[in-house]
Amino acid sequence: QVQLVESGGGLVQTGGSLRLSCATSGRTFSANAMGWFRQAPGKERQFVGVIARSGSVRWTNYADFAKGRLTISTDNAKNTVYLQMNSLKPEDTAVYFCAASFGSNWPPTRTSEYEYWGQGTQVTVSI
Repeated sequence: QVQLVESGGGLVQTGGSLRLSCATSGRTFSANAMGWFRQAPGKERQFVGVIARSGSVRWTNYADFAKGRLTISTDNAKNTVYLQMNSLKPEDTAVYFCAASFGSNWPPTRTSEYEYWGQGTQVTVSI
């Protein structure tokens, strides 16, 4: 079983920063990739970025809107995945989810490629 718990969301002004955390437990050590998605009201869940690892090597892939502003990292000792968000904009307002993928496709950008999801954390960016 895999459990994912996001935290770190909140209200921030335009241009501000937030760091989201995704605490993992269970068999996430065998997951091939950990991804972040977001979902705004009335919209479909959207790929943000993903990280995979092999030994000490890390690979990342980001949606175009995330490049240069959002960064995914991991702390293996804490079994935690992070999403650092800088230069936030009102259009970044959404519920942010982390997810675990056990498939072999890279990069996994579709929700169907992820088997486990957290409950989400709300990020609101005010004007």
